[in-house]
Amino acid sequence: MEQVIGDVQKGKQTRRSVNLFCEHSAFLSQKEPTNIDEALADPNWIIAMQEELNQFERNKVLTLVQRPKDRSVVGTKWVFRNKLDESGSVVRNKARLVAKGYSQSKGIDYDETYALVARLEAVRLLLAYACYNYFKLFQMDVKSAFLNGEIKEEVYVDQPPRFEDPKKHDHVYKLDKALYGLKQAPRAWYERLSQFLIEKGYRKGKVDTTLFLKKHGTELLIVQIYVDDIIFGSTNNALCNEFAKLIKGEFEMSMMGELTFFLGLQFSQTSEGTFIHQEKYTKQLLKKYELTNSKHLSTPMITNAIVKKDETGKDADPSLYNSMIGSLLYLTASRPDILFSVCLCARYQSAPKESHLTLGIPTQTLLAAKSIGRVPPELANCLEICSYHGTQRSKLLLHYQQQRQNMLQQQAAVHSFCGCVNNLRTMVSSLTIFQYDVIT
Repeated sequence: MEQVIGDVQKGKQTRRSVNLFCEHSAFLSQKEPTNIDEALADPNWIIAMQEELNQFERNKVLTLVQRPKDRSVVGTKWVFRNKLDESGSVVRNKARLVAKGYSQSKGIDYDETYALVARLEAVRLLLAYACYNYFKLFQMDVKSAFLNGEIKEEVYVDQPPRFEDPKKHDHVYKLDKALYGLKQAPRAWYERLSQFLIEKGYRKGKVDTTLFLKKHGTELLIVQIYVDDIIFGSTNNALCNEFAKLIKGEFEMSMMGELTFFLGLQFSQTSEGTFIHQEKYTKQLLKKYELTNSKHLSTPMITNAIVKKDETGKDADPSLYNSMIGSLLYLTASRPDILFSVCLCARYQSAPKESHLTLGIPTQTLLAAKSIGRVPPELANCLEICSYHGTQRSKLLLHYQQQRQNMLQQQAAVHSFCGCVNNLRTMVSSLTIFQYDVIT
């Protein structure tokens, strides 16, 4: 293995695949501009901004009117981001015109702002149910989703910077639909989508209101919404095709396919089960904290580590310490074995000391997570990976595969999973299928 050049997890690359990647990258900018002047100097970003303005015209978002005298006008600005794939390669240059929502006044420019989003536990439960019933999940992304939401308030915004009407400089835009950056934009989009699905015969979940169900006899179609990302699956593939056709007929879609990457989680759906890992996220953390070249560790913390409050110790950088803890907490979504170590370190976030960093538990926990990243067919060499197995014989929904860990980490992982399952009991009732008992 030492003689292999490059990362063995990426598989083999042919000359054809390299050529396709180079041809695609030639039409994309690899650098994100920090201001409008830098963007206008790059033809690729000019095209991206023009696409955003064309999206406004297609959705009929804006209407150019005279500046009102008795109403405040919300400013606008451009935001530039590169869209990345699972491997970290740039796949799209996205220019977004956003409103400066912080200047809005409650009761004038907006009223209600709360918008429902799916919890991570709900997504994991949906994965478990799909695996249990042997069907795959798919995902789709609504292009410029917030531009489809209708707002009730009368809101005015400035013209896009550097794209003003040359004959009407003093005019502003009146919003007919929501714009990114507005406080009520997420709520307007959720109401628009949920109303559309209910009109088409879908039933909203009893507990999780971001879950929509539709039954056709004994067949079931499940739809989970997370802002502009939609996850769906069915026991009948014909229902999936029908739903995809329905959504594409109403909204413009930018991505559709099998569920592989969602909220920083990477998925591999196979006949053996659904496997979850966070390889990309872990690599980003290692690069952020300059641990890329460090060695792998087998356990999240040393067995004889004694962590306690050090009142006389030297203060550590709280920003660095809290950043590491927060990053590791999200990593526990696929690595429950590090949960005990992370929670132990989180006790001292209010006043971290140098002893807490020199002891190396946050760093060691991150290096222990470095062993993740292999998915089938390389699963035989993987140390830890979270998975769902849907065998009719065992009737198991949740399973955690753990090898070569001491008893402390195994018990912590088992107890954490039991607690998570018990907390999800109320969410299971939305599917009205499972009969469950409290897990102890």
